[in-house]
Amino acid sequence: MSAAVPKGQAPYYFVPGPSSHPVMAATGLFFVILGAGQWVNGAEWGPYSVAFGLAWWAWTLKRWFGDAIHESESGQYSDRIDVSFRWSMAWFIFSEVMFFASFFGALFWSRLYTVPVLGDIQNALLWPDFKAIWPSVVAGATASPAGTVEAFRTMGPWPLPTINTALLLTSGVTLTIAHHALRENHRGKAIGFMWLTVLLGFAFLGCQGYEYYEAYHHYNLKLSSGIYGSTFFMLTGFHGFHVFVGALMLLFITLRLQKGHFTPERHFGFEGAAWYWHFVDVVWLGLYIIVYWF
Repeated sequence: MSAAVPKGQAPYYFVPGPSSHPVMAATGLFFVILGAGQWVNGAEWGPYSVAFGLAWWAWTLKRWFGDAIHESESGQYSDRIDVSFRWSMAWFIFSEVMFFASFFGALFWSRLYTVPVLGDIQNALLWPDFKAIWPSVVAGATASPAGTVEAFRTMGPWPLPTINTALLLTSGVTLTIAHHALRENHRGKAIGFMWLTVLLGFAFLGCQGYEYYEAYHHYNLKLSSGIYGSTFFMLTGFHGFHVFVGALMLLFITLRLQKGHFTPERHFGFEGAAWYWHFVDVVWLGLYIIVYWF
């Protein structure tokens, strides 16, 4: 995915030979799903199955990506393959947009429809003490008039979410600088700013981990804290997972840069990771405004 060779010097469309990678990756995911299902049902061997499946899956992906990198660096990818990669990455990011849209949709539906409907006159006889307000700050204020949801405090934008916003926005700038440096064939500058981007990404994860510690231990905010807690942790948690994946992508791209991969003209591996990272930035901006401010 780094350097498609000029037209006529590579196959019109490279077709890889038979490979065991897909079935091996599926095998690893099978053990992950099997172990997770047994884990939540109390089976002692569940966590071991999950760990084995993840290790097997990661090893398979390492070999699979290594083969793709070798095919790219050996000049087997033509312009047609480059176009194919771009479309594939674009559709993948579109699927991620829809993924987050579903969670944002659940948040908006709960806030703008479900809670007001539960608090209207038709439900007053069923839940006379119900208060249709958002967010809940005391037991029984929203969907728990019986007090089944423990009292908790909501998360505001200060200071950690705002710090994380600054970290991600800065990482977007450093990544763009690195991209322009690569296009201008300033490899050393590109590598330096890529390392800075990776560090900013992992710094974001560190701040989010501390935020979760604060939420659980000082705010009593948990996944079980009603609809507010569930939407908060699903949105921020899945976004944090995407930041982790994006940071790994940027880390591997940086290591490839240090090995001399990519050229100023052909570097879609770099561009694809950059697209993903900028998508993560945009999602966080929406999350920061809607979840922490509204």
